[in-house]
Amino acid sequence: MFEWIRRRRLIAAGVDRAPAGVPKARTMTGRYALLFEYLEHRYADSIVLTFAQIEDVMGFQLPDQARSQLEWWTDASAPDAERDADAWRLASRTAVPNLLAQIVTFDRVFAAT
Repeated sequence: MFEWIRRRRLIAAGVDRAPAGVPKARTMTGRYALLFEYLEHRYADSIVLTFAQIEDVMGFQLPDQARSQLEWWTDASAPDAERDADAWRLASRTAVPNLLAQIVTFDRVFAAT
């Protein structure tokens, strides 16, 4: 338990080195970096956000395709989707949108063991 507290303190202090055996944190740059940071630092396995909450986190509006096309959230082959989807994929999450309700559920992806 003390090791966990020590690691959390290092992360909070912004120290770039991790103790031996602890993988280095993933990073992301670009427009969706703030969404990545938000999702990366949530402990819940499932996070439900409205479109407005996502826009508040990012500081800009979602593109029109995000509001009208499921593929924007789920299909990496869609135009510009790869860059946009990196925000939740690098945070080890999947995005499940409900366009009518204007919400997205971000579920944690667990590595197969």
